[in-house]
Amino acid sequence: MLRLELLESILLDVTSKLSELRDRLAAAIDGMSAEDLARHPEGKWSSAEILDHLNLTYRGTIKNCERCLASGKSGASPDRSSKRWQRRGILWLGFFPPGRKSPGPVLPRGTPVSQLTAEIFENIRRMESVISECDSRFGRGEPIADHPILGPMTASEWRKFHWVHGKHHARQITRLRESR
Repeated sequence: MLRLELLESILLDVTSKLSELRDRLAAAIDGMSAEDLARHPEGKWSSAEILDHLNLTYRGTIKNCERCLASGKSGASPDRSSKRWQRRGILWLGFFPPGRKSPGPVLPRGTPVSQLTAEIFENIRRMESVISECDSRFGRGEPIADHPILGPMTASEWRKFHWVHGKHHARQITRLRESR
């Protein structure tokens, strides 16, 4: 029981963390013009491309969870052990490996900045809502859907992943803003 309590404390329900994520991203882009958002060092993403990437991850999670809700069953595969260490590194330690290549479906697509800034915060809210609905429907603490790299994850793990991933990229945006 102690192990379960420790896990719960580490993966505490991070609903408020997604609100914090919205605040961090808003602060990171505050005062940036469209030109500022488009500027980037050679071979690196711009702030707009980072936002595009994040928004695509939020849309993917929403679609994944909505698919599970429509089918009436969890979309999580039964094997949680094969990718356990990758999940622990990101979710328990909050470590997001730098330099990791993003999967093709979440590579920036050149979405207009005005669309990104209008969508991204709404998609974080929608994502939290659909994750919560999956958690209620499929059982609190049960895996709800598979992440393409980290495997089957619970609602708390999905929230924690997006919080860690978003913080990682918010820091990058802040560095880009400060380098102008």
